[in-house]
Amino acid sequence: MRDEPLRASGIALRLAATGLFALMSLCVQQASHEVGTGQIVFWRSALALIPILAYLGLTGALPQALKTRNPKGHAIRSLLGCSAMFLSFIAIAYLPLSLAAALGFLAPILSVMLASLLIREVPSMLTWAMTLLSFMGVLLVINPFNDTALSHQAWIGIICGIAMAALTALAKIMIRTLTAHEHSGAIAFYFAVTCSLIGLATAIEGWTLPTGATWGWLIGAGLCGGLAHIAMTEALARAPVATLAVFEYTAIFWALGFDLWLFERTPSVGAIVGVICITISSLVIALKGRAPVAPAQKSMTESLPNTRIIPDKD
Repeated sequence: MRDEPLRASGIALRLAATGLFALMSLCVQQASHEVGTGQIVFWRSALALIPILAYLGLTGALPQALKTRNPKGHAIRSLLGCSAMFLSFIAIAYLPLSLAAALGFLAPILSVMLASLLIREVPSMLTWAMTLLSFMGVLLVINPFNDTALSHQAWIGIICGIAMAALTALAKIMIRTLTAHEHSGAIAFYFAVTCSLIGLATAIEGWTLPTGATWGWLIGAGLCGGLAHIAMTEALARAPVATLAVFEYTAIFWALGFDLWLFERTPSVGAIVGVICITISSLVIALKGRAPVAPAQKSMTESLPNTRIIPDKD
């Protein structure tokens, strides 16, 4: 029973992270009309350090939180995540937001599988069933795009989206293992620093000076991305990967909303049915789902007595 409030707060944080990542994707897509992927990665990551450092300061975690006992783990997680970010931004630039988001939904499926193999989280049969139901919903959502011949750029976006999903799944498993002994804010901090440096390296090829509007999109991408990473990392520290995975599918509501509201792309009947499937599976997991608490989750507070986590407000 003591684990239920922790699990519930993890779900709430994951939903918040999903919304912030959706807003970030919109900003990235708009910025990609004028600047390159490497430039977007730099500004998205460098500006994300502002909310991350503010988070560490508000929790009284500086400078202790930046100390690490696992620099190799941070390096692997950051490189996986940065590679996934480059691929994700390419997919977002070349595809409608809803299709790019749908491809990203392969990551939760892989996360559940990898979590059971790598960190011995054992999903319940209900979790497996609801995850598969959500994936079926995703297939219905992207079906309308199958009626149109895909361009060369669209195929590039699809390939990058699939590769991004695989790398994202691995990165999430690394986050789950790191949270056992590392401060969650530090995980986001070192990731942002790594991506900033790699993105900055692309300046050698030449950058484009953004206009006023593009500056706004770049700033929005950075701030939303930083806040989203904090929320996601905290969520993974509070609840098992298998429990949280299905809630990533709620991002499709944001993507479809942006496509409809901003780009006047009307969803088909199949897309609506898919959204219903996603909604049902998410609610079932929230109300009935059960997953064993992994050792990593239990040691989050036990092994880090000086680590503070921002409490949820009633």
